[in-house]
Amino acid sequence: MHMHKFEKAWLIFGIGSLLVFLTVLGVSAFYLGNQPPSCLATIDPEKVDATAPFNEPGLKKVEGKDWDYELVFVASAFSYNPASVEVPYGAKVKIIATTKDVVHGFEVAGSNINMMLEPGYISEHITTFDKTGEYLIVCNEYCGVGHHMMSSKIEVVK
Repeated sequence: MHMHKFEKAWLIFGIGSLLVFLTVLGVSAFYLGNQPPSCLATIDPEKVDATAPFNEPGLKKVEGKDWDYELVFVASAFSYNPASVEVPYGAKVKIIATTKDVVHGFEVAGSNINMMLEPGYISEHITTFDKTGEYLIVCNEYCGVGHHMMSSKIEVVK
């Protein structure tokens, strides 16, 4: 079989690029130990209501951390707890969330916050609320017949 010299060059370039990509990915994953940031913390889904901080969902001021507040959410059966929360303008907030029953989504509309909540795992996201207003939280993972009614809100106030 005869190939043109440009075909050979592109074939060598493509295979070489693929090998470099796979080598970098392999070294990053196995040698350096890089992993996705989710699912680092676990929780017993049957004991969510009795486990701190999920036994008292809502906004709490924290001291000595890189963030100002912790905002704890628990998702279950077509609702979020708390249903509404006020956050101070400009506050750096660590959102901590989990679910008691099935997979739920946690998307704050108008922001880059988008987490998947899985039973047995704790999801976290750190953000700064630098715009006042109301942010709607919706479930973006189908969780059952009441999925379309599952929402909450964060109100950022000065």
